[in-house]
Amino acid sequence: MGLFTGKKGIIMGVANEHSLAAGVAEFLKKEGAEIGFSHLPDKEGGPAKMLRRVMRVAEPLGITFVRPCDVANDADIARFFGEVREQFGSIDFLVHSIAFAPLDDIRCATIDASRAGFLTAMDISVYSFIACARAAVPLMDKGGAMTTMTYYGGERVVGGYNLMGVCKAALESATKYLAWDLGPKGIRVNAVSAGPVKTLASSAVGAGDMLHLYSAMAPMARNITNEEVGRSAGFLLSDMASATTGEILHVDCGYHVMGSPGRAVLT
Repeated sequence: MGLFTGKKGIIMGVANEHSLAAGVAEFLKKEGAEIGFSHLPDKEGGPAKMLRRVMRVAEPLGITFVRPCDVANDADIARFFGEVREQFGSIDFLVHSIAFAPLDDIRCATIDASRAGFLTAMDISVYSFIACARAAVPLMDKGGAMTTMTYYGGERVVGGYNLMGVCKAALESATKYLAWDLGPKGIRVNAVSAGPVKTLASSAVGAGDMLHLYSAMAPMARNITNEEVGRSAGFLLSDMASATTGEILHVDCGYHVMGSPGRAVLT
């Protein structure tokens, strides 16, 4: 018997085998969960690039429910969760691991971000969690848990994170307000604030350059792994966290507690 034996849920935003969502999927599957994936739709008539990437995660885990979902489109979200209902009936958990901003609007100073880029970034990175949570609620008639993925750049200024830091701050606030809204329904809502790892998304904001800094400054003197993120998200989604909601759980080897460069300058 695993932590998730008999439980079913959806993970949204698996990009490839290196993504944080893949680490979550591996842990949940190992603990007995029945899982479905969403992925970014491929362009109509074009190569199935996104589908191929997500299938590199789904196939080894035996996950067969893999569907596209454009989270910027309410009708597509409704269509996706309609298919989830047909496949699973009800679900026990939802994982949201989706963020996007136009490259030009991330790589420039925040003050130079365009209005259109800001709106796109907030829509995909923040409102999508609210919209998908709303669509998932009717499928959680017996309660459940939702978890999204955030980063310390939403709490403090991280050079280079720019507009995405503004989005993560909004996402963390949305997590707390959703926890308030959904608590009476027995649905818990939390977020994992993960340290930097090498993923497609993090490469856009220069996370690779942060890895040495984190390992030098963090109390544990190392970087995190996808597996650690998976276990932490699994805890928040499991019955072991039955009284935990509105929480931002840091999984960063303690980096967020530092008020100085620590060993990075002492050594």
